[in-house]
Amino acid sequence: MEKSKQIDRFGTWPSQISAEWLGQRLRFEDVQWTPDGQALVWVEGRSGQGMLVQQPLGGIKQDLLEEQSARGGVLYGGGEFTLDREWVTYVDRGRQLFRRSLLEGVPQPLAPLFGSLAAPAVSPDGKWVVYVYSDGQQDLLALVDAAAEQWPRKLVQGADFYMQPAWSPDGGALAWVEWDHPNMPWDATRIMLARLAGEPPEVMEKFQVAGGEENVTQPCFSPDGRWLSTIASRGEWEALMLYDRISGEKRVLLEGDRLLLSTPAWVQGVRTIAWSCSGERIFAIQNYAGRASLLAIEINGGKVRSIDIAPCTWLKQISASPVSDELAVIASSPQIPERIMRWDGQRWHIVARADAQPLPASHFSMPEEVCWQSLDGSELHGFYFPPANPLYKGQGTPPMIVNIHGGPTHQIRLDFPREAPYFTSRGYAWLEVSYRGSIGLGRSYQDALNGRWGELDVEDVVSGAMEMVRRGLADSSRLVLFGGSAGGFTVLNALIRYPGRFRAGICLYPVTDLLDPGLVADKFESHFMDRAVGLLPQAEERYRQRSPLYHSDQIKDPVALFHGSLDTAVPVGQSRQIAATLRAQGVPVLFQIYEGEGHGFRQAENLANCYQQIERFLQEHLNRAE
Repeated sequence: MEKSKQIDRFGTWPSQISAEWLGQRLRFEDVQWTPDGQALVWVEGRSGQGMLVQQPLGGIKQDLLEEQSARGGVLYGGGEFTLDREWVTYVDRGRQLFRRSLLEGVPQPLAPLFGSLAAPAVSPDGKWVVYVYSDGQQDLLALVDAAAEQWPRKLVQGADFYMQPAWSPDGGALAWVEWDHPNMPWDATRIMLARLAGEPPEVMEKFQVAGGEENVTQPCFSPDGRWLSTIASRGEWEALMLYDRISGEKRVLLEGDRLLLSTPAWVQGVRTIAWSCSGERIFAIQNYAGRASLLAIEINGGKVRSIDIAPCTWLKQISASPVSDELAVIASSPQIPERIMRWDGQRWHIVARADAQPLPASHFSMPEEVCWQSLDGSELHGFYFPPANPLYKGQGTPPMIVNIHGGPTHQIRLDFPREAPYFTSRGYAWLEVSYRGSIGLGRSYQDALNGRWGELDVEDVVSGAMEMVRRGLADSSRLVLFGGSAGGFTVLNALIRYPGRFRAGICLYPVTDLLDPGLVADKFESHFMDRAVGLLPQAEERYRQRSPLYHSDQIKDPVALFHGSLDTAVPVGQSRQIAATLRAQGVPVLFQIYEGEGHGFRQAENLANCYQQIERFLQEHLNRAE
């Protein structure tokens, strides 16, 4: 097969993976079972719309929305909908709560258009909806009746942030996650449990079940209501905990080395654990070093069974059937675009695909895990994607794009990468770097970036690129940096500290000025940089030293900048300012603003245009080295 391939220059191969194909791919945000266990409902991102889709088992799928868009509005989204009986309750564009029948009918508003909403949870009797509410200053748990006959009211308040409200099966209790400044939800949170009574329900008493000085998340009641399960940090790793509501006993159900079950909560509604309908076991997605595994843990005895997920390597948003031991998840791998998958207890079934016209796996690169030493001797991790095309091969060493994830508390994963196939199928190598600060490798690895954001991330990315060159996997004269948000911040800092080392930098909505008041205008992230960089005003000089804008005169290599006009996380003015500065210095700059886009591009035409412009930019500047 390899001998029959045509030889052509790396980075110029014709590819069947078009910019339009990538831009039009669906995005699966969440999937849940209906209460009768006879259908699945999921959120399907179609360009700029979050469509709710219902799929009866063995039936025809149905769109549930027309002009509306299901999207949570607190934090960075998530928590779009919930199901009860024959109803779906959802948030439209993050701003208003609606309800509609799964059978027929039109959407009915449950709350007025005011503030931002997410994570609705319906009481077991179907009469009440609790949801997370924020007006940008105050966050709380609100309550509204499902018939929309009463005005919404405040149910729980006092903490700075709320997440993951969950009703007990009898409706007499409510659990949730809360936390306060200056913590982020992966630093220290509390799981609270309240007794409810009355019509409408009111909190009679509440107490803390877990957390305080540690990170705890995902409270989930067992089907009989006796147990409340939680995920808790335990030093380097995590533990799956059970709280007995009868005796008050707390016990560890599962713990151990490399056990990581949660992810940093940048969004609402994340689910990595689910109770079986019988209450005899908990299903859990384990994540270590970007690879997912699926576990079934018995409540009595703690026996653990691994469920084979091959050929997929990444799972998210687990949902357990309420009437059988079936599961639903969103699954993918580097060679398998996202799918809605159903496990019937014996085998997996494909329910929906993100790609309407699947391409053979030979079009997609399968990465290898790579490790190398940092400048101070720490072990670093990444994934190297070699060029892959069923019709072409190159000679010598390929150009390489080094992708830097955002966050910075995010991670590289063995899922289907958004950009990589477009470039690897054209003859580029692609390196994903888990720089220190990334999750999935233990708490020490994650916390290593505290106070050193803008330093260690740059060192780790550059050392990774140089290691691939040393191994003969990349052309040292054709290296490119690629990153969005915090990743774009690292791209620019690397170009500043290592001029001429990289041929170009590509930045999507990058952070350029850490001292910009608009960067911390959002309540959620207003204390994020206290840990990542340092406390102001004492650390002001450190902020200035690590802000690319103040050192842009040291950038000599071409830069491509892309930003959304409605970005509320990183003001578009940051990209506009550094683009003007670089142009004034004679640095080649491509600068594109996408109208109507926020922090992350969703509209198909904008995504396609972005890929096309990046490809032309690389052809113009990268191949000058040849």
